[in-house]
Amino acid sequence: MNEAFKALADPTRREILRLLRERNMSAGEVADHFQISKPSISHHLNLLKQAGLVLDERQGQNMIYSLHTTVVEDVIGWMFQILGKEGKAHNDEK
Repeated sequence: MNEAFKALADPTRREILRLLRERNMSAGEVADHFQISKPSISHHLNLLKQAGLVLDERQGQNMIYSLHTTVVEDVIGWMFQILGKEGKAHNDEK
């Protein structure tokens, strides 16, 4: 979980996660939303992947990135525990 929090510390990576929440994308599609180099986007995606926050799948010549919702939910659940609202998020969903 430490890697996930390190990854979330960067605003660019948080924005990438927001984009991937909307739909799966290739690295190039993600890069189109930023004014930084494609190698920098690839680096951010790699860190998110290492943290377990995103998944990648090869489709032809492209790697398609998606939000790894299970890990994201675990991180959010941990944050709710810290805030003392452990059961609230789960009860709201039911």
